[in-house]
Amino acid sequence: MDQKKERGDLDTSGGKRIGPPTLGPAFNFMVQFSNRVQSCFKTQFKRSFRNDEGGNGNSALFIEREADSLWKLSLEKQLQAWRENPTWDTETPEIKVTVPKGSLCNLNVKFKVGLPPDAIYNIVIDPDNRRVFKNIKEVVSRKVLIDEGSRQVVEVEQTALWRFLWWSGTISVHVFVDQSRKDHTIRFKQGNIGFMKRFEGCWRVEPLFVDEEICSPQRPRTLSEYESCSGPKGRVGSLVTLEQLVQPTIVPPPPISWYLRGITARTTEMLVTDLLAEADRLRSFSDGSDSPEEDNGPGCTIVDSLPARDAGEMIKERWRLRRRARKNP
Repeated sequence: MDQKKERGDLDTSGGKRIGPPTLGPAFNFMVQFSNRVQSCFKTQFKRSFRNDEGGNGNSALFIEREADSLWKLSLEKQLQAWRENPTWDTETPEIKVTVPKGSLCNLNVKFKVGLPPDAIYNIVIDPDNRRVFKNIKEVVSRKVLIDEGSRQVVEVEQTALWRFLWWSGTISVHVFVDQSRKDHTIRFKQGNIGFMKRFEGCWRVEPLFVDEEICSPQRPRTLSEYESCSGPKGRVGSLVTLEQLVQPTIVPPPPISWYLRGITARTTEMLVTDLLAEADRLRSFSDGSDSPEEDNGPGCTIVDSLPARDAGEMIKERWRLRRRARKNP
C-alpha cells in the first residue's frame, strides 16, 4: 500500500491518475498565464494597428494641408512681385488649326500670361469662373467625383454661348474634368454622347521665368533655381497650352463645316481673351489702357489656317462666287 501511494494517487471517482498533487495547480496556472499574456499581446497589437491606420490617415491629411499652405504662400509671394512690377507686354496668342481625317478640327493654342501658374490654374478650375469666361451662360450642375487634395475629378454640365459673324446661339456641354495642381493640367472629356462623337482636350500651364536676366550668367532650369537666384524681384509668368479635339458624330460637308470650324475657333479665341483680361485685372494695373476688352482684345493668329473672322469672309466670298456662277452659267 505504501508503494502504491509513492507511485501516485488514484482519483477514486474516475479511476484516473492525477500525478503528484503539487504539479497540477502549478501547471494550470502557467497555461492560463501564458494564454492571458498572448491575448493581451493580440489586443495591444490590434489597437496599435488601428492607431497606425488612423495615424497614417491623419499624417496624409496633415501633409496635404501643409502642401496646400505651401502653394498658397508661394503664390502670394509671386503675386507680390507682380504688384511691385506689373509691366507686361501681352503677346498675340497663336491658334493652330488642323483637320484630322474624320474630325471637324483639332485646335492647339499657345500663349503667355503675366501671372503665375497657380493663379491661372485657379481661374480655370474656379466653379464660379463664368464671371471670367463670358461664353459660359449657365452652370447647370457640378459634382466632385474624386477629391484627392491636389487632384479632383469633376462632372460638369453647363450651357455655353457661341458667336460667329452675325450668328449666335447656345450649346449644352457635359464633360468630365480631371484637374491636377501638381502638374497644373486640366483634362476634359465629353460625357454624354449627342451630336458630338468626341470633344476632349487639355489645359497645360508651365512656369515662365520673366526676369531670367537677373540670374545671368546662370540659366535656371527649375522654378526653385529661378526663385533662388532671382530673389523676391523675380516674376513668374505662365506658358499656357490648350489642346482641343472636336469631332461631330457626322462631319457635315462644306460650307457647314467651315462655319462650325469658325465657331469653334472664335469660341476658343473668346476664352483666351477673357483669361488675358482677368490676368490684367489681377495684376492690378494702374490704368486700363493695357487691359484687353471682350471685343477689342488681342487677336489670335491662326497658323496653317485662317482666323475665325478671315475664315468667315472667305466663306461669304465663296457664296458670292457661287451665286454669280448660277446667274451667269
